Amino acid sequence: MTSKTFTVPNISCGHCTHTIEMEVGELAGVTSVKAVEDTKQVTIAWEDPATWEKIAATLQEINYPPEGLIQIS
Repeated sequence: MTSKTFTVPNISCGHCTHTIEMEVGELAGVTSVKAVEDTKQVTIAWEDPATWEKIAATLQEINYPPEGLIQIS
């Protein structure tokens, strides 16, 4: 199992954290998602078939990209 903790600057309320947890949690292979409003930190744990690329793409799609991730429109 792999896990990663990162900052999502777009988090501003409880709805934001709920959206991240629900959307990313639906990906096959994601075992846990915890988003914290106060720190804007997200911790995700996953195993195959999930990959960081799929998780990051999902976060970009729902407008909560990880900090430092380059967005190409």
